[in-house]
Amino acid sequence: MRVSQEVTHRMTASTGSDSDQIVRLVDARKVYQMGAEKVHALAGVTISFKKGSFCAIMGPSGSGKSTMMNILGCLDRLTSGYYYLNGQDVSQLDDDALSELRLRYLGFVFQSFNLIPQLTVLRNIELPLYYLGWDPVRSRERARQLAEQVGLGERLNHRPTELSGGQMQRVAIARALANDPQIIFADEPTGNLDSATGLQIMELLTRLNEQGKTIIMVTHEPDIAAFAKNRLHMIDGRIDRIEVNQ
Repeated sequence: MRVSQEVTHRMTASTGSDSDQIVRLVDARKVYQMGAEKVHALAGVTISFKKGSFCAIMGPSGSGKSTMMNILGCLDRLTSGYYYLNGQDVSQLDDDALSELRLRYLGFVFQSFNLIPQLTVLRNIELPLYYLGWDPVRSRERARQLAEQVGLGERLNHRPTELSGGQMQRVAIARALANDPQIIFADEPTGNLDSATGLQIMELLTRLNEQGKTIIMVTHEPDIAAFAKNRLHMIDGRIDRIEVNQ
């Protein structure tokens, strides 16, 4: 069904307690200065996402969906308004604090995979654990387990150039899971894949969501967005509507 932005605000505020809301934006605004012009990439967005939800953010180019993803993923800051992550206001945190949040609590999957070509599958997966200071033996075992989970247990010593696009995206998903994140952010996760491989990746993300992971995904493909429980449509920096799977 389609829900107006006003009704959506009431719906998210009334379904469950604040402890159910893993992220919440309140009057979120992001303004970019482009020469003499100001671009309002987010224009007063108020919305929350519940733990265990799977939401697809959609919209035309310039609608604000990528800005929304960057804000929620602590990759950028609001110009004004508030962003609560697990009840903590992270709106005013500095770069170091935001980096720490990303490292400990968030996972990212990108369209271009963002793997390090010189590293093996195993090393790419365990890289976040290196920065978290894990013991090498423990991190190596964790990486092996994750490689098995995404179906790459036989490819541990291969490098990205020796993998297919779908296999590289599986490595990226395993790496995103290394720190056992509370939220997985997926930015066009099937954009560089053929339709059959994209379907496999979405089935993997669906299983992760069924296991309790919160997934927030940006996509422009309706068939990919259909895997999500909710589809948030944006236009001109605002929420145009939300479609909820029944």
